Amino acid sequence: MVNSHLLGWYNPGQSSSVLSKMAAFVLFRRSGIFRPHKSWFHSSSVQSSSPPSQSRFFLPTEGVMLPIGAFNNKVAFITGGGTGLGRAMTNTLSQLGAQCVIASRKLDVLQQAAKEISSQTGNKVHAVQCDIRDPEAVSCCVDQMETLTGLPDVIINNAAGNFVCPSAHLSPNAWKSITDIVLNGTAFVTLELGKRLIQNQKGASFLAITTIYAESGSGFVVPSASAKAGVEALYKSLAGEWGRYGHRFNIIQPGPIKTKGAFSRLDPTGEFEKLMINRMPVGRLGKPAEIANLAAYLSSDFATWMSGAVIRFDGGEYVFMAGEFNHLQDVSVSLKSSEPQINTGRVR
Repeated sequence: MVNSHLLGWYNPGQSSSVLSKMAAFVLFRRSGIFRPHKSWFHSSSVQSSSPPSQSRFFLPTEGVMLPIGAFNNKVAFITGGGTGLGRAMTNTLSQLGAQCVIASRKLDVLQQAAKEISSQTGNKVHAVQCDIRDPEAVSCCVDQMETLTGLPDVIINNAAGNFVCPSAHLSPNAWKSITDIVLNGTAFVTLELGKRLIQNQKGASFLAITTIYAESGSGFVVPSASAKAGVEALYKSLAGEWGRYGHRFNIIQPGPIKTKGAFSRLDPTGEFEKLMINRMPVGRLGKPAEIANLAAYLSSDFATWMSGAVIRFDGGEYVFMAGEFNHLQDVSVSLKSSEPQINTGRVR
């Protein structure tokens, strides 16, 4: 595990001010080209800190999407299934009829989650301790699962680790602590199960949970970004190679979805959450039940023609951040004013 002092440099209150100044520079650095008309702006040019009003159009629906029984007689294996997004996915699959096996290092957490989910859904959830960083532990975990349920029909690689740290401060151990879980752990689970499934001539759906910055890269979370990108390459590669064995591989890139564990570590003050919401075109964070429904669909027989797909699931955050002038929404615009005035210079 990474020592907590690695997070000590991060001061959300201070960074908010810095980010505001940086945003202003990015938005108006071409002031010689872009000349906003005075009548565009209301008297208050700064948005309030309350949630963006558009969120009322995008209220979450958190009930189970697929028909009950969609996973009857199926076994689902979920790493990191005892907490956060993994638990949400386990709960949904169990509601839909799957017999679930959840795995992580903390057996007590797994057993408690398994007991609670089983009592809610009426379907058995098995807890199996496994350190996915250790290939021998993965092999033992799969042995135990075979004894309990047989080989799975659904595999969800969800276990992950992350911390925020300037890259200039990263130690080899800090790098290894994340890449061992995210990339190596996913590879060990996927290869161990894949080989056994091939030997038994059994098809399966594999799903990996990555992140939107696996595609773009991101400073301050470089080990995570690098490892998640590797997971995506692994899954896309195997989608091409192992389809002939009846195996599908798909990827979900979630944006910010609020879970207690991740947010308590990465955003202890809640300041960064406000920044994230303000760059969300839908005006809110995601809900665990929403990604659970998507994961269930991708893993189900309703999606058997989907393989090698990378699904960005982020409320529009990625495209908002990619558009250079999208931050102009931070100033109020009058729709009744005259047309914008732009001179003849090129605007890239």
